[in-house]
Amino acid sequence: MEIEKILPKDGPPLDEVNKYIEKYKDELIVIKYGGNVFIDRQIFNNFINDLKILNELKLSVIVVHGGGPRIKRELDKSKIESKFIRGLRVTDEKIINIVENVLIDFNSDIVDSLKKKGSKAISINTKNNNIIDVEPEAKELGFVGIPKKINIDFINKLLSENLIPIISPLGLGKNRQTYNINGDTAAGAIAKSLKSKRLLLMTNVEGVLDKNKKLIQEISSSKILEMIKDETITEGMIPKINTCLDAVNNGVTAVAIIDGRKKHSILFEIFSDKGSGTLIRK
Repeated sequence: MEIEKILPKDGPPLDEVNKYIEKYKDELIVIKYGGNVFIDRQIFNNFINDLKILNELKLSVIVVHGGGPRIKRELDKSKIESKFIRGLRVTDEKIINIVENVLIDFNSDIVDSLKKKGSKAISINTKNNNIIDVEPEAKELGFVGIPKKINIDFINKLLSENLIPIISPLGLGKNRQTYNINGDTAAGAIAKSLKSKRLLLMTNVEGVLDKNKKLIQEISSSKILEMIKDETITEGMIPKINTCLDAVNNGVTAVAIIDGRKKHSILFEIFSDKGSGTLIRK
């Protein structure tokens, strides 16, 4: 394998890449590809290119995607107003059908884009290879679920064939009813079930910032709890951070919050000494 032919010119330095390929050779990496900034096609294409590189380097990668903005766009078209409780969309029968269609459509988009690049990817959603059994999160949220059981044997089988599983944050409950799952929660549950070495949460922020809005490159879970207490970390970031803490306390070696707007942020996080964004360890 000629690594320099696979790597981009503007990516991490070759000597560091060689070191980390060895480190991740028999490990799993779960990547959550967030919805918020990724309507931008250029950012989407950068992401697809980076995934293709990881696949060519024979790393085991699992992708869980979101789709918030796309869902909002479709609900707006149907003149459906969304209500949120604790940051989660209240999901009735009409909304769950739209959510499911949008997420499966986005899922196919990722899979098809990878196939065009010559990478083998496979769709995993409620209509196709469902791997997530859920229970309802709370009655008032409607069809919003919490992962109860993940079919890890099926994922491991796909990885052994050098396929990239592309997973929608959807699951099936009683009577095969579809439930929507918060994307970060779904990614965290999958990373925990597989005891992955890394969970990368791609977002549209640099990472975790201190009081002076400076990026914190590495942080422990106890320090993070202090930052929530003194309100350095607030609002939208808190559910994301809770996913990170839950993951590192349940078998995931480390979680990184990285800026998906930056080119090759995944490659820099995995293959460079300095990383990209904020690394959270136990």
